[in-house]
Amino acid sequence: MRKMNLFKISLSLFVFFTLISIPSLAQTEITADNSPKPKEDLQKLLPEHYLVTQKILWGENGLMRKMKKFELSKESRKYELGIRKTMMKAHRYIGYATLAGMVAQGIVGEKLYRGNTNLLDLHEGLAGAVNIGYFTSAGLALFAPPRISYGSKRFSKLKLHKYLAVVHLSSMIATNILSGMIENNPKLKPYHRGTAYIGYGSFFASIVVLEF
Repeated sequence: MRKMNLFKISLSLFVFFTLISIPSLAQTEITADNSPKPKEDLQKLLPEHYLVTQKILWGENGLMRKMKKFELSKESRKYELGIRKTMMKAHRYIGYATLAGMVAQGIVGEKLYRGNTNLLDLHEGLAGAVNIGYFTSAGLALFAPPRISYGSKRFSKLKLHKYLAVVHLSSMIATNILSGMIENNPKLKPYHRGTAYIGYGSFFASIVVLEF
């Protein structure tokens, strides 16, 4: 139980710091003939800023660039955008399933909070399923190939979606931490309940803003 909570907390922290990390672009990339491509050409194929997880795989010198099929070029970027589209669809649908799991977990959690301890195993099982769904969905978004451009700096639905992601991710971290502390400190139950509701509310809102 404690090992599982530590794992969930560690995974939550990793995704949180990954989400807010924006790396700088590398200067050049070495092609098959060992001649560097001009920085200007590469910048046209990649956005100015993107997440460190995306850079690890899809940056100018990312791991995927070691394979010939993914050498940075206009053709490979078109193929990558197709991969991105598939990953983001999966991110979306797994997000819906996770939201449904959160609703079920919330209903069971309320009954558990009111003293129905027979539901403890069910609540923990739902919590595990929600965490798996949540971090799978997050991973698909974090490791998907970057877009060509992320548009203007003006406020948009996508930016609001990302801001809300920081809120519900922070709430997930807090909820997982508190869930591991409740057994020894029952007074923390209201705080655990509160962070869970904030997480659900912000996660629900992050989905809704993209639908309208």
